[in-house]
Amino acid sequence: MTLHDEHDHSRHGHDQQHHHHYGEAQDAVTRDPVCGMTVDPKADKPSLDYHGHTFHFCSEGCRNKFEATPENYLTAKDPVCGMDVDRATARHFMKHEGEKFYFCSAGCNAKFEADPSAYLSGNRPPPKPMPKGTLYTCPMHPEVVSDHPGDCPKCGMALEPMGVPAADEGPNPELIDFTRRLWVSAVLSLPLLILSMGPMFGLMLRDRIGEPTATWVELVLATPVVLWAALPFFRRAWNSLVNRSPNMWTLIGLGVGTAYLYSLVATLAPGIFPMSFRGHGEAVPVYFEAASVIVALVFVGQVLELKARERTGSAIRALLDLAPKTARRIGADGSETDVPVDEIRAGDRLRVRPGERVPVDGSVADGQSTIDESMITGEPLPVEKTEGDALTGGTINKNGTLIMIAEKVGAETTLSRIVELVAKAQRSRAPIQTMVDRVSAVFVPAVVAAAIIAFAVWAFVGPEPRLAHALLAAVAVLIIACPCALGLATPMSIMIATGRGAQEGVLVRDAEALERFAKVDTLIVDKTGTLTEGKPNLTDIIPAAGVDEAQLLSLAASLERGSEHPLAEAIVAGAQERGASLVDISGFAAKTGKGVEGNAGDTAVALGNAAMMADLGVSTDALQAETERLRGDGKTVMFVAFDGQLAGLVAVADRIKPTTSAAIKALHDSGLKIIMATGDNTQTAKAVAAHLGIDEVRADMLPEGKKALIDELRAKGNVVAMAGDGVNDAPALAAADVGIAMGTGADVAMESAGITLVKGDLNGIVRARHLSEATIRNIKQNLAFAFGYNALGVPLAAGVLYPVFGLLLSPMIAAAAMSLSSVSVIANALRLRLAK
Repeated sequence: MTLHDEHDHSRHGHDQQHHHHYGEAQDAVTRDPVCGMTVDPKADKPSLDYHGHTFHFCSEGCRNKFEATPENYLTAKDPVCGMDVDRATARHFMKHEGEKFYFCSAGCNAKFEADPSAYLSGNRPPPKPMPKGTLYTCPMHPEVVSDHPGDCPKCGMALEPMGVPAADEGPNPELIDFTRRLWVSAVLSLPLLILSMGPMFGLMLRDRIGEPTATWVELVLATPVVLWAALPFFRRAWNSLVNRSPNMWTLIGLGVGTAYLYSLVATLAPGIFPMSFRGHGEAVPVYFEAASVIVALVFVGQVLELKARERTGSAIRALLDLAPKTARRIGADGSETDVPVDEIRAGDRLRVRPGERVPVDGSVADGQSTIDESMITGEPLPVEKTEGDALTGGTINKNGTLIMIAEKVGAETTLSRIVELVAKAQRSRAPIQTMVDRVSAVFVPAVVAAAIIAFAVWAFVGPEPRLAHALLAAVAVLIIACPCALGLATPMSIMIATGRGAQEGVLVRDAEALERFAKVDTLIVDKTGTLTEGKPNLTDIIPAAGVDEAQLLSLAASLERGSEHPLAEAIVAGAQERGASLVDISGFAAKTGKGVEGNAGDTAVALGNAAMMADLGVSTDALQAETERLRGDGKTVMFVAFDGQLAGLVAVADRIKPTTSAAIKALHDSGLKIIMATGDNTQTAKAVAAHLGIDEVRADMLPEGKKALIDELRAKGNVVAMAGDGVNDAPALAAADVGIAMGTGADVAMESAGITLVKGDLNGIVRARHLSEATIRNIKQNLAFAFGYNALGVPLAAGVLYPVFGLLLSPMIAAAAMSLSSVSVIANALRLRLAK
């Protein structure tokens, strides 16, 4: 048995891939959906537009296969957890014995690679037991803490482990279980509906097989749904009674149980029912389809909710993936050994090679390099590091080799603290479903009381046969009050709204984000990648008197072509865009922390900061005013000298996105206060804020500072939204009432946020605001439909019209009314598809 992973090449190749995957390129993988190979979208390769999406291929052969049967190549089943994976963007892929496998996460990939035969044979290994001492809490009621797994005594949801999850933690077992129960419920409920409701649509199947046979068929189909699939519902309903905390599960348990038990009695002992309630062939109507369909529809809502909740764990796992698993430790005798990061202790000497991640927090002992710290600061420009400078675990060493001293390890590292901040912030949220539970707390006892009163009144003062009438009245009350529409009210609106939002480039995680965003009054935005493009660009070329601008740009770019500094890349790219010709440079030399110099033919060229010009004896006074102006605009200025004389200057900056200014104005018009919170320096941040008219600036902020700012604002009563795109923004995105991630940024930012803007366009926040207001309005309308039908139907089912009109609502009419409430909710939710 051999395993083949497409990235299992040389050590150097693996490191390069790892660097690309988690470092500079955080976008989703573009993969040939036919063969699984990664494809560069910018390369001259075949592509095909299908249903609004562009697919890229490694060859014409793969493109032709896809074009012939595209449905065969859109998704694949994760062999570990069973989830559907998009083949064209799957980040985790491997081949085993010639067959292609796609995975939803690195955890599933690792589990399969460790023991493929276990998953291919269907004998999946049991989940790893949680560590001893693990505490469990409710995602909806964080104050509930237990020392063992179980259900929340308040809302009935499954308790989840507290703390930071394992990096290779598998899929949610409750989601897998509920998905299986949903499919069973749906498959059995469909023929039930056809059999019971068919006569209304001209399908006379019931008449053909006979009423008695049809009733027994319904019993056979409904029994697995009620007695197996719905067991979790009944368990939670029972717990709600034991804990004296009536909730939605109480209603579901009573409704499903009553409908099924009544129908069971009607099937086994139809003689106890009066003639006035008999249908064709004197058969007593049964309501097995009501019990079964209720279960299936509630499972739809539960699966949608569980899938949304599972993504919060993905945010933490994405953070954990940033930490390297091994480090190269230097022994006292100078020998070097690769050891697990867990074995590193403070004081150890470690080697960090080009392209590798810094394993733990520490400082440089020897060497020089540039470090990509965007995961911490969010800033795109790598920072130069020399002896004595601080290093942060998880950041990327760009081009030099460093010897470092480990100082903070394990839970003390910056990355570990960020992970813990995200975990705590995620557990602190309250979902929209609590509103339904609050209403249910009053509604449930009221419905049960109404059914008991109806039974008692009919049993003691009703017409003969009193007991049969009493039973039917009580059953009708409970059936009409069954919370089918209540269970659909939120998930249907959210399902429609999220689809509508996706069409506009606004991805919404859950109902909570939509509910809260409609109430937001303060918006915090990161600068880099949110307001700006997130990469340096050449913005200004200013020659000194008597110097030709084209020559200045040509020689500056020619000199920088030999440098590995990110600002040099911006100058070279800017010169090429402007059509400048580059010449050969001899005698190139880099001055650490200052600049570069060399010779272009007979001309000595130098480019660098003021310190380098001072070393060369070059005065910069002639362009001092221009220098201050450019720096005031938040730009980085570099001086250029020819033969010891100032030739001019070039400026580099992270440009503001073209759509940002109009978006900020629209957000101000909607009543939002806007605060910029950035890890960049104060001068640059204030320059950008002044240009855009932002209300308040907080600069030089670390991840803890951004989260503290949000906590401060929320303590004052503000409802806060946070928009960002970097790993450094993840704790703040999770802590805010609504987190908004720019889709062009880091995966963990998108996982931590309730809303993601696919195109990274700030105007999407305005669209998301409108969508949230329309959705919450729609949910409230749905709940009004659901409870309104019950408010009207319960008295009718109890028989309030009988003394005056002689009318008694039969269980059949009660079931129809209940179904009508569901239809109304679905129809109302569908209106969101037309929302503008």
